[in-house]
Amino acid sequence: MLLKVFTKMIDDFTLAQCRKDREILQLKIKNLEHGINEAEKMIAESNMNDEALTFLRRKVAESNQDLAILYLIH
Repeated sequence: MLLKVFTKMIDDFTLAQCRKDREILQLKIKNLEHGINEAEKMIAESNMNDEALTFLRRKVAESNQDLAILYLIH
């Protein structure tokens, strides 16, 4: 159950739904990809203070981990 170890950010219900329904899985992947892209644009513009940038970078890293898990299910 390797996925269970790395699913800290994705809750059990969402993970179960993604496993059962490919449409939900695709939607979750698409939403994460969009969120990551938008956050990376905000970081590139760098109009935020250091604390906000650090927070956003951490969220991008967590989202990338979630995305990797969903790609494994895919």
